[in-house]
Amino acid sequence: MNLKDYIADIPDWPKEGIVFKDISPLLANSDAFNHAIASLKGLVDDDITIDAIVGIESRGFLFGTALANSLGCGFIMCRKAGKLPPPAISTSYALEYGEGTLEIKEGTGNVLIVDDLYATGGTMKATRVLCKKAGYTVVKELVLINLSFLHNDTVNSVIEY
Repeated sequence: MNLKDYIADIPDWPKEGIVFKDISPLLANSDAFNHAIASLKGLVDDDITIDAIVGIESRGFLFGTALANSLGCGFIMCRKAGKLPPPAISTSYALEYGEGTLEIKEGTGNVLIVDDLYATGGTMKATRVLCKKAGYTVVKELVLINLSFLHNDTVNSVIEY
């Protein structure tokens, strides 16, 4: 199954010059969504222990919870500022259009970070820093879609653009 067939390009949204990757068609098709989760699971090494998936708000929640269920592990929310009840650990980072802040609950264990899309890498890098700051050991990072033309990073992804 070619998952790109279930990703719609929306030109000039949310800003002129941006081509937004809309995952709505993929989410609306149970076969495509299940294939996406199976493909993400296939990127997880059998020899690593994962205690929980860290999903990045908000679309990382969709893929992260399904992957956590498939792997039989817990799920931890990495949320935008002010969305988690206290106490929460936070970090601020640069975005393409300004600055953002992420928060997570303190804890321990091996975590795998999941998000829907990797563009410039700022959110993933901030989540990695935040997880370590909160006491977790990051063992891997996965994304459904990698916009590799925007960066030179090595990213574990299902779909490359």
